[in-house]
Amino acid sequence: MITAEQMEDTLAECRVFQRIEGELPENAEFRNLTCDSRGVLPGDVFICKGAAFRPEYLIQAAQKGAAAYVSESVPLQCPAIPGFIVSDIRKAMAALAALFWGYRPEEMELIGITGTKGKTTTAWYLKAMLDLWMKGQERPETALLSTIQNCDGKRWEDSDMTTPEPVELHSFLKRTRENGAPFVTMEVSSQALKYKRVRGLRFRTGVFLNISEDHISPLEHADFEDYFHSKLSMFRQCETACVNLDSDCAKQVLDAARKAKRTVTFGQSPGADIRYGNIRTSQDGSWFTVSCNAFSEQFHLAMKGRFNIENAVAAIAAAQSCGVPVCCMKQALAQTEVPGRMETYQTGDGKICGIVDFAHNRLSFERLFDTAFSEYGAYKKIITIFGCPGGKALNRRRELGMIAGLFSDHVIVTSDDPGMEEQTDIAHEVSRSIEMTGCSYECVEERKAAVGRAFEKAAQYKERVLILLLGRGCEKYQKIKDGRIEYPEDAVLMREAVRKYGGFTFQRKCIMMEAS
Repeated sequence: MITAEQMEDTLAECRVFQRIEGELPENAEFRNLTCDSRGVLPGDVFICKGAAFRPEYLIQAAQKGAAAYVSESVPLQCPAIPGFIVSDIRKAMAALAALFWGYRPEEMELIGITGTKGKTTTAWYLKAMLDLWMKGQERPETALLSTIQNCDGKRWEDSDMTTPEPVELHSFLKRTRENGAPFVTMEVSSQALKYKRVRGLRFRTGVFLNISEDHISPLEHADFEDYFHSKLSMFRQCETACVNLDSDCAKQVLDAARKAKRTVTFGQSPGADIRYGNIRTSQDGSWFTVSCNAFSEQFHLAMKGRFNIENAVAAIAAAQSCGVPVCCMKQALAQTEVPGRMETYQTGDGKICGIVDFAHNRLSFERLFDTAFSEYGAYKKIITIFGCPGGKALNRRRELGMIAGLFSDHVIVTSDDPGMEEQTDIAHEVSRSIEMTGCSYECVEERKAAVGRAFEKAAQYKERVLILLLGRGCEKYQKIKDGRIEYPEDAVLMREAVRKYGGFTFQRKCIMMEAS
């Protein structure tokens, strides 16, 4: 239970408290904090937040027994419950969530990972390293917050977003403490930083992977500078900053990293603290060497895709900063696969190879096509299937259309979370960019039908064909209009198509971290 006095003190400390609207009962106490009016219980505090907030939500919360609300203004339809009026609802929400769920920096070992691409893969690699280290000490499993799945140290569940809002985030962190999870590895999105979802958290290590233009839209970031500086702000909350010297804008990243107490650099650059090279790839993965002051070792990476080596070295840098033994790093990378990342399927006659990958922005598309040419050279034709989301990351429609058109022999534009937009409108915008490249293309709205069409098209070629199904990975829902509908994972669609058109399925063996 939290008292009204504790709430006032917390809001005043973060300099957002303005006044209390209405009468607070003497010795008022509150049991929970929520911004979902549907789940309010008696004694809860309801937060009025978001561009889509409507007064009806507060009325519903009051009817369900909310004891108070927090808002930047007094709603026009104000129920007879007291309100804490604040100047910044997002600052207030982060501070109150930390208060209600008892966050204390000294009790948490947080590792934050940000960047335009590779956050999920790096997070899964790092969790695997930390788990092996902890297992050797007979300590509990570590926790994970990622785009695809979350683990609180005991239970796995599907993820709704990369970095949750403060209420969900701090509730999760409390569970990790109760479960004894010694570390929490989490992806930190630019939206989480811009909108203060992680405000007040302290990261033992913060990892900056890379940067390219993404998430530019009226609902996200106005321009690249806003996007870039939102990501850089994470360093203000870090003890150690791990920086990729091979990324664009590395100097600016290093300048921002001075806000951390210590900086560790990684990359192929000779000046990096943790350097890698001697790369060799095959059907069984990749081999590379890593050298630093503490060791010089060869590593084997089970996952294919040369670009995943950079993610692996980022995880090595973060693990090294935490004291993880190199033997745990090597074992983790040799056996860890990430759902929805470089999952490979092949027809029995070897004529068609299908790859499922989460690549969904310019940087990830460029690196995936580089892998297609360097590691799948036996396939002379490429068919690419992808879509773009509705209402956000509008720059992707032009960039992904251009990249796919330049490097594919045929492109199929399909659905990928169209949201409130019409899929035909999104496809039309993407198609304009493909058309500029001179590549043949078609639009197939239904994603399952698009995969089937790709196999039909592949059968027309005399050469071996590589089919790339990109963007969704292992996501199980599509966002259509204002709701979510269940939809088969891309791996399921690919397997079904290979069985139907290829007669025999070969799936590269994956060692995945499963929900317990």
